[in-house]
Amino acid sequence: MAQDTVNDSKAPLLTHLCELRSRLLYCLAFFLCVFGVSYYFSVEIYQFLQQPLAAQFDGTHPRRMIYTGLQEAFFTYMKVAFFSALFFSIPLMLIQVWRFLSPGMYQHEKKGMLPLFLMTPVLFVAGAALAFYVVMPVAWEFFMSFETTGADNTIRVELEAKVSEYLSLVIKLILAFGICFELPVFLLVLAKARLITAQTLRHYRRHAIVIIFLLAAFITPPDLISQIALGTPIILLYELSVWLVAMGETKANNSQLAPSDSVGS
Repeated sequence: MAQDTVNDSKAPLLTHLCELRSRLLYCLAFFLCVFGVSYYFSVEIYQFLQQPLAAQFDGTHPRRMIYTGLQEAFFTYMKVAFFSALFFSIPLMLIQVWRFLSPGMYQHEKKGMLPLFLMTPVLFVAGAALAFYVVMPVAWEFFMSFETTGADNTIRVELEAKVSEYLSLVIKLILAFGICFELPVFLLVLAKARLITAQTLRHYRRHAIVIIFLLAAFITPPDLISQIALGTPIILLYELSVWLVAMGETKANNSQLAPSDSVGS
């Protein structure tokens, strides 16, 4: 009888582990397929990532990007394919995580967590778009302002960017902005775990603003416009988080008061 009880207790765990393995394999297979497709189009993807830099060239003479190692271009395109595959695989991974966790949740927990799963890729894409279409053109214009024309018998100073260094900088900015834009999700998770409250966020608002701009100064290129372009949206997202946490607390309090009101009546 004891052995049967032990076997019965192990069965659900083994079932969950098998389900988790199948979902991980499904995500891995999808990632590898997207990686192969991304590598096939890696040149076109890299050319798309070059657009903020190409827009800064005046077109008066041909420009080029260089690589100084025999394997540098190959590994650069491999990196392009890897991050492209990761970018397109993240939504599927989140869906698989949700399908794995949702059967063990109560209905009110599902209603609370589903918006967080939906917000995660949307906020990341919003941050990446801000970095690519707003911050990079401004930052590249600032960096290219240090070029000199070589007049009066002086040597011309001209940018010849390395393909690997340019890609690393682009990926760094996209990831930094995308992750920073996940602030509301992070704060809402802490609020649901009862680690913070809306009053706590309001109390430390000034400290948060200072930390946000210090982080923006560390992440972005050394120009004021880029720092403001990152810091301002994050402050707005912080204020949005305060409002969402407060609204969630209000709903939770109302749901707790409703049964007692009905009993009293």
